[in-house]
Amino acid sequence: MRHLLALDAGTGSGRAVLFDEEGRQLAAASREWTHREEPGHPGSMTFERDRNWAMLTSAIQEVLAQVPEADVAAISTTSMREGIALYDEHGEELWACANVDARAVEQVRELRARDPELERWAYLRSGQTFALGAAPRLLWLERHEPELYARATRMAMLSDWIAIRLGAEIALDPTNGGTTGLFHLETRRWDPDLFHRLGIKPDFMETPVYEVGTVIGEVSPTASEQTGLRAGTPIVMGGGDAQLGTVGLGVARAGEGAILGGSFWQQEVNLDGPLTDETGRMRLNFAADRAQWQAEAIVFFPGIAARWFRDAFAPDLKARAESEGRDAYELLEELAATVPPGSHGLTPILSDAMDYSHWRHAAPSFLNFPLDPERAHRGTFFRALQENAAIVTRANLERVAELTGAPLGAAVFAGGAAKGRLWPQIVADVLQIPLKIPAVKEATSLGAAIAAGVGVGLYPSLQGAAEALVRWEREVEPNPANKDVYDEAYARWQAAYPVQLELADRGVTQHMWRAPGE
Repeated sequence: MRHLLALDAGTGSGRAVLFDEEGRQLAAASREWTHREEPGHPGSMTFERDRNWAMLTSAIQEVLAQVPEADVAAISTTSMREGIALYDEHGEELWACANVDARAVEQVRELRARDPELERWAYLRSGQTFALGAAPRLLWLERHEPELYARATRMAMLSDWIAIRLGAEIALDPTNGGTTGLFHLETRRWDPDLFHRLGIKPDFMETPVYEVGTVIGEVSPTASEQTGLRAGTPIVMGGGDAQLGTVGLGVARAGEGAILGGSFWQQEVNLDGPLTDETGRMRLNFAADRAQWQAEAIVFFPGIAARWFRDAFAPDLKARAESEGRDAYELLEELAATVPPGSHGLTPILSDAMDYSHWRHAAPSFLNFPLDPERAHRGTFFRALQENAAIVTRANLERVAELTGAPLGAAVFAGGAAKGRLWPQIVADVLQIPLKIPAVKEATSLGAAIAAGVGVGLYPSLQGAAEALVRWEREVEPNPANKDVYDEAYARWQAAYPVQLELADRGVTQHMWRAPGE
């Protein structure tokens, strides 16, 4: 049996996952990483290329060691969107940043000051705002690193960076490349008018654009030595994490939706054509299927908040989990399961609901907890974090429904948050819709593996492979008895959040994150 390797440069980790051609996950390895702020450049998040490549090659070696008989037919890649890598005309790497790099505050403000309608024009044309787009970052480089900017002639995304390191040509795809804000929403290709009006040199448009599932190279002898992969193994164009995640969830038809629970939580709803959101709240992306688009909303940092809580408040559980061969989050969920729905009224403040044109979040805080150790303990706070992710997801999906006119009657839930028993039930209860949990939790990696298989002819299409390969572990039905308590929690969060956001806007507290220029 042939095998397919998926490589993922995520926000919080790099991963290698091996599948067989029937979609079964055989091995996985991950390496946690962070993105440091460059001295003197507030808001920057540099992507440390050599360090992260060493981590990824280590993960690849570990996966191949777990399945020594692996016959890897093809490789594909995925990553956090928005993070970009720049190259010169000779293919030399010059610079890269992670997805929420926010160094270009002044450039965003200057673009907005140049023409108050420019960002709205660009949004309606591309589906993207300036918040995480490439244009402000490129203008920042032009000002602060003019020699580097002058040398740069090619632009790729971090999924492409992996492929290029393996031996592929410098290229990008619409699902990830579209998040640069420099693609036309209808054509799925670079838009010369956007480059011209935003003041970006046109050289970058020479970077080829290929659809997901296209062979773009093969593993080089150098990469073979670094990773243990066979030289000559085909490399297939992958794409953005959320879009490939929906493929890996079998969410392949228009009107279907998915919730991806990772460092960020993305809510993706498939569309049969590009829509225009006059409110500017939703993000419009290209789906992996070239005939589809996606409406997207994002909850910031649920996975990162869970990891922070684990490391800061439960190091003993982390150590115990390691000694018992368990997951520390499983132990935290056991504590959280002892707490009633609603977490005794405890209300976390983290991510706001999706407002893409005014993207910012209040300072992290916990509100309304009792000074009672019997009711306010580690389990209470962890459950409240879980409930908060579900509550913000509800707010986002309600906004998507306003755009599409069709609320979701069910959804697929996947990612790290779907591995446990409690978090999926909380999401089902807060949304009051049934959830399907896939057997393969690494949905994004499965989507990348499917892309690899399409590229070498193992599967006829992304949609056909998704519907044939995705297996379901279980379905989670909402508990109607919890509807009222979660409606109350939702209303309390809706009332509390604007007040906390105003404090951050006034400078009394510090925003958890805000887009450049906000």
